[in-house]
Amino acid sequence: MGSRVGEYVSRTKIGAYFHSARESRKLVLIIVAIALLLDNMLLTTVVPIIPGFLYDIRHRHQTPAPTITTPDWNEYPYNETNYNYTLPTTLSPDEMKHRELLEENVETGFMFASKAVVQLITNPFVGPLTHRIGYSIPMFCGFVIMFVSTVIFAFGRSYSVLFIARALQGIGSSCSSVSGMGMLAERYPDDKERGNAMGVALGGLALGVLIGPPFGGFMYEFFGKTEPFLILACLAPADGCLQLLILQPGVNKMEEENAPSLKELISDPYILIAAGAITFANMGIAMLEPALPIHMMDVMKSANLQQGLAFLPASISYAIGTNLFGPLGHRMGRWKASLIGIAIIGFALMLVPHATNIHHLILPMAALGFAIGMVDSSMMPELGNLVDIRHTAVYGGVYAIGDIAFCLGFAIGIILF
Repeated sequence: MGSRVGEYVSRTKIGAYFHSARESRKLVLIIVAIALLLDNMLLTTVVPIIPGFLYDIRHRHQTPAPTITTPDWNEYPYNETNYNYTLPTTLSPDEMKHRELLEENVETGFMFASKAVVQLITNPFVGPLTHRIGYSIPMFCGFVIMFVSTVIFAFGRSYSVLFIARALQGIGSSCSSVSGMGMLAERYPDDKERGNAMGVALGGLALGVLIGPPFGGFMYEFFGKTEPFLILACLAPADGCLQLLILQPGVNKMEEENAPSLKELISDPYILIAAGAITFANMGIAMLEPALPIHMMDVMKSANLQQGLAFLPASISYAIGTNLFGPLGHRMGRWKASLIGIAIIGFALMLVPHATNIHHLILPMAALGFAIGMVDSSMMPELGNLVDIRHTAVYGGVYAIGDIAFCLGFAIGIILF
């Protein structure tokens, strides 16, 4: 009898613990931050890997072309009866590599853009879906899709397979981003607290962007392409287990009749301006993701590790900017912080093309990351605040628009590149 009572008491304590954990806003914030970290770590790990990997698999079985500079005109005589000779047109290995890297720019750009384009298409469906079934199921679906995409990246050996993996990640990112931001906006109704919470969540995003490029460059340089993605695939289930234990994915229908439609939200000029700031802020880094590694391979003769390290200053300063301007943006005015950030972005982007070695990239990349952090950490909570004061406090639709703005910036940036 006593053992049964003890077992009942222990079960009650465990149940009470998990109930309090599910009600904890901090745990929800940790889950969202981890989801954004893993998603953006996968997003940026491929940046130093894909250009070199595509070049290597296309030249694995080729021998270097001979170098011929100036033809010997005595060897190719010209006379009036025999003028149908052929001059050698073979380029040197460096010239040939330069030409092929320029051609590869287009393919790499399309692959990187596929994620943003697919995410852009998916967002208008995910936002209204969260109104019908809640945030937890789309959030968990985002984790599953990201895990599958990571495994495909690990074992993909052709451009088409890697393209599919990148596009599939766009669906998972849409589910995670829209659901995660909507969940935080719902759990943190106070505008100041919401800004702080979203600054922390975007800090998780920044950490993923921070770790991804050097991690991918280092692993590819010393271990190969498969290993970095297998490590990410092993880390991802930790977030899935947390979601199962804390969020307990299930249908949690909201008051859909009170939810503002996407058309109504897009028609709001304030929401459009906030979304536009996010779009313009992210266009610059979108151009650099496919272009900078190839430029460094071509002009600076940089190794894979250096290509990843080039993004390190931007990642560190983005983490600083998001955590600093989560609370500071509320104090000084989020519109003002966003305006200053966009001006800094423009100045930093003018400096990047003049870099002739990796050291010249440190200052402009750091300024670029810090300024993007200013804009993102100011405008993301502002979108929730605009819905609170101008519409109904249902957040799936407005964060679908915020994620559309983010993806549109990446899609336009890569197209411009």
